[in-house]
Amino acid sequence: MIEIGKKLKELRQAENLTQQQLADKLQIGRVNYTRYETDVARPDYETLIKLADFYDIPLDEIFDR
Repeated sequence: MIEIGKKLKELRQAENLTQQQLADKLQIGRVNYTRYETDVARPDYETLIKLADFYDIPLDEIFDR
């Protein structure tokens, strides 16, 4: 399983955002976002695109590629 939680946490913390603030910006629930950071669940494609757009990075960077 690809683990992207650590990268998502690093990106969020670099922007000085709480999980709730980022979840609000992505229009998802905080519990769902927390599951992504802890690698309990994987974000769907739409959420991955929203994350890449929000951070202005390519999708590959989320996957540390």
